[in-house]
Amino acid sequence: MGLTYTSTKKNSLKDMFNIEKKSSQYVIALAGNPNTGKSTVFNSLTGLHQHTGNWPGKTVVNARGEFNYKDKEYILVDLPGTYSLFATSVEEVIARDFVCFGNPDTVIVVTDATCLERNLNLVFQIMELTSNVILCINLIDEAKKKNIIIDAKGIEEELGIPVVLTAARSGIGIDDLKEVLNNTISQKSIHNPKIIKYTDEIETIINTIEPNIKNKIPGISSRWLSLRIIDGDEHIYTSMEQYLGNDLLNYIKSLSQNLNININKEKIRENITEENYKIAEYIKNNYIKEHINKTNRDQKIDDIITSKKYGIPLMLLLLAGIFWITIQGANVPSELLANLLFSFEEILTKWFIKMNAPSWLHGVLVLGLYKTLAWVISVMLPPMAIFFPIFTLLEDLGYLPRVAFNLDHLFKKACAHGKQCLTMCMGFGCNAAGVIGCRIIESPRERIIAIITNNFVPCNGRFPTLIAISTVFFAVSSNKYVSSIISALSVTLLVILGISITLLVSYILSKTLLKGVPSSFTLELPPYRKPQFGRILYSSIIDRTIFVLGRAILVAAPAGALTWILGNIYIGDMSIITHASTFLDPLAKLIGLDGFILMAFILGLPANEIVLPVLIMSYLSTGCLTDFQSIESLKQILISHGWTSLTALNTMLFSLLHWPCSTTLWTIKKETGSVKWTLLSMAIPTFVAFVVCLCTTGIFKLFSL
Repeated sequence: MGLTYTSTKKNSLKDMFNIEKKSSQYVIALAGNPNTGKSTVFNSLTGLHQHTGNWPGKTVVNARGEFNYKDKEYILVDLPGTYSLFATSVEEVIARDFVCFGNPDTVIVVTDATCLERNLNLVFQIMELTSNVILCINLIDEAKKKNIIIDAKGIEEELGIPVVLTAARSGIGIDDLKEVLNNTISQKSIHNPKIIKYTDEIETIINTIEPNIKNKIPGISSRWLSLRIIDGDEHIYTSMEQYLGNDLLNYIKSLSQNLNININKEKIRENITEENYKIAEYIKNNYIKEHINKTNRDQKIDDIITSKKYGIPLMLLLLAGIFWITIQGANVPSELLANLLFSFEEILTKWFIKMNAPSWLHGVLVLGLYKTLAWVISVMLPPMAIFFPIFTLLEDLGYLPRVAFNLDHLFKKACAHGKQCLTMCMGFGCNAAGVIGCRIIESPRERIIAIITNNFVPCNGRFPTLIAISTVFFAVSSNKYVSSIISALSVTLLVILGISITLLVSYILSKTLLKGVPSSFTLELPPYRKPQFGRILYSSIIDRTIFVLGRAILVAAPAGALTWILGNIYIGDMSIITHASTFLDPLAKLIGLDGFILMAFILGLPANEIVLPVLIMSYLSTGCLTDFQSIESLKQILISHGWTSLTALNTMLFSLLHWPCSTTLWTIKKETGSVKWTLLSMAIPTFVAFVVCLCTTGIFKLFSL
């Protein structure tokens, strides 16, 4: 045919995927669908010998670990969860590219024993890529509870690859998995995957293409590549260019043109998928026994939790309960922490006096920077240390996917992606974390919508302001428990408003700036599982609480210093803050606030936690951040400066809806790589906040409330 091509890898494995690999080590890829317990298998194999990072050039986080078995060293790479190698999302592309171009010595595919038929599609696709495949059927303990019996030996003979049954949470089968892996690497057992045969038409074209590419592309199955040429997968062409160079891509395209492949590519993809599911169904019918007449615990629970009648009310009740526990539980530790940190201020002051430091340096570093840090830590740490573990517990139990299920139809009506409700839930802890969570949305258009609207759910930094004001103006009972319940209900109502505005703005964006048809997605409801409290504490405290707190500290410290400077430099008989507040007062009055409140929100851009103390400092002209001694004293300060129920309501609404903090904006810039979307993510919430407050002010004036 006159076409020749000899391929050499553009880069080594280490260069392409940043794998720090010794010559004596073996690289093992861990693949699988989401919610199969893949990460638990990873943790069971590697223990504490693991680390996280980002894939080269990507924002997607990966996990890698090491373990030894029978004098062999292994590097285990935990790939992002994917349903198929027909990649659409960034995560799926990464998983596909590593299996194709990363040259792993073996691929372990983790599946869920309770829904094995659905997981086998990925297994079949990887079997076409490499012969070194191990099928790990995980969660056999969950399968046992559901009276599901799996014939592992039968499936092994049917597929031609080793099959291991595991329950990684309790360590069952992990040693067996290591032994099978060792035999595979040592070539003590040779795998002969039984490749699925497709229609005669497809097989004829494969037999035409395959001889022209066989053994010319290292590490890639010629049959698998022939299938991709047939179905015209453009994503794989892009990856080939990245990892193997333009010469290969040109060769493939020339080959396709010379062979004059004229076939309905969509029909080919459908035929391939249909055949895969036929084989999966055959395996289920012959090697998986399920006693369907037995009681299904999960189904009974889901009949209530995901029902149209009870699903959303139960979700809101649970949300209110979480807020109440967070509010009630954080009071004492927050007070103790504040007393400890603010008492250290006196020690720092004595040190500065002893060193004869100038008063302005003491003001900037102690009264500004340190006091801000003390406030942020004492106010932010206790609620996060309660909220995040509860949130992670719900995640571990399998409840969060049910939340997505309950809200999915609302997001579809808003022309947004169903997964957006999951990223919205993450925003309750931190909007920056919620923005990062938007990576799970495959569509770039819908991902941008989710990023822009994530700010409409209150983050942990806004809770102190919302709770304090709701307690002062709307909690009428003197009983502290009743007051905390009223505060929790007030915050819950604000959250419902935030969700409603999220849906409304998502709909408007999908019809204007980000037009498009909402994409569909597969939402699996994982089985309810016994929570792993050790993992929950580690994940929630280290990965979430400390991470978010660290970011807040980095931006809040300079803000505290700047606030002190602005509050202590006088022009005439007024400080800069007072001058700025006077300038902003007409605009603020228009939306039911005052200039000092609007100025506090502006100065609170680095961290929402400092809005309230900055406001009190401005009112009292103390020159440094001030904490209020009690709720009653706070009420007196606010009322004496003209606060009414309208002022309180609009301050809460503005806090809920206004621009994101600088940490979130920085995260948006990193995630989108766009100044345009970062500015719009700031401008749209600000516009919404002004419009809503303008409306409430108009209503109050109209009815003389």
